[in-house]
Amino acid sequence: MSFEKYLSNKKALVITLDDALYPQKDYLLQVYYLFSEFMAYSEQIDAKAIVDFMSKEYVENGAQKMFAKTAAKFNIPNKYEHNFDLLFETARLPLKLLLFQGVLELLQEAVTDRVRIFILADGNPAEAINKIKQIEWNGLQEYLKVYFTAEYDNSINNTLVKLLEEQNIDKDDVVMFISKNQFESNSVDSSLESFSVTEIL
Repeated sequence: MSFEKYLSNKKALVITLDDALYPQKDYLLQVYYLFSEFMAYSEQIDAKAIVDFMSKEYVENGAQKMFAKTAAKFNIPNKYEHNFDLLFETARLPLKLLLFQGVLELLQEAVTDRVRIFILADGNPAEAINKIKQIEWNGLQEYLKVYFTAEYDNSINNTLVKLLEEQNIDKDDVVMFISKNQFESNSVDSSLESFSVTEIL
């Protein structure tokens, strides 16, 4: 697939992290697995039952209040909520996170075309760093610069303003790819040329 339509005459490519670079569920489900193993070791609760419950709950209702729901189902003491939360920042995943194939090809073409690549990481910076470290970058990591929205009032648009200012880039010289959810919720400045990542998957 050629990405000339997106990269032609651009100096910078900006892409968000979760569900734009890689499928977020690949991270969450591995963290749930690690937590279930920890519960099996600490409280002798059936690890498979826990991870099956969490996986089903995630598919049906998303990641919200996952610890509370799992704790209620399996009588897990509240003291383990801290361990659960900490896992998202520190977990060493059994499997590397793989970039969407279309995104990998887009980033490779951007590097070839000397288009600068910026990652916009939303949410908790420690968790974002942990994810970024465990993505299989195929040698692309040296071409990336990361901006954390947490440093700019947790606003994607504020972060973009600062990025353009610091990097001395005009917004007309930027193309941005964001997750389907971010695209549908109009969470990005509409004056910036942006696409849902689903367009290249």
